[in-house]
Amino acid sequence: MAGATRGTRRSRPIRVALVDDHRLILDGLAARLSHPRHGIRVVATEITWAGLVNNPEFPVDVVVLDLHLEDNIPIGVKLRALRASGSATVVMSRHTDNTSVTAALQAGALGFVAKTESADELIAAIHDAAARTQHLSETMADTVAAYDSIPDAGLGQRELQALVLYAGGRSIREVADEMATTEETVKSYIKRGRRKYKTVGIDIGTRILLRRHGAREGWISSD
Repeated sequence: MAGATRGTRRSRPIRVALVDDHRLILDGLAARLSHPRHGIRVVATEITWAGLVNNPEFPVDVVVLDLHLEDNIPIGVKLRALRASGSATVVMSRHTDNTSVTAALQAGALGFVAKTESADELIAAIHDAAARTQHLSETMADTVAAYDSIPDAGLGQRELQALVLYAGGRSIREVADEMATTEETVKSYIKRGRRKYKTVGIDIGTRILLRRHGAREGWISSD
């Protein structure tokens, strides 16, 4: 769903802030995006949400925001705050499951770019976001359309996180450590998640079935 305004020339470069908790990614993106021919000027690179909102260059035209910063602030809260500030947002992530994409778009993101996409795709998304046009790559749009046929089980955020981690091969103890909770709580999250999926006709009652569903949802690689 690339916008028709991508090729429109602006009188000034698009002021962009990049937020990702990996400095190497930030440095690489900043170097790639800042070429004069792209019409983009990276004015801030931050590894934390607090760093972004306290940066003297904020607010900017477009924020490129990593979906999963390790700060326990819901993505919806961040997106609403950015929209209120007048900044458009492009979310980037290595996770392209239905829940992540839909939640980001519904909360106000104008683009969602997988970290497996090219820099050119991100550049296009930034230009569309600056023009207040929604952007999804052809691959992402097809993926979202395919996911639309998967029933919504109505999982809570913690239930989903537990299932994603467990489907990815972590043990119950490892999931508990990752989520900073107890093993019994993790078991409860997984049990409730399985029960909710069962009510919409999806059986993830075994580890194999969970992994198959996780691959369909994009939680884990299908390889």
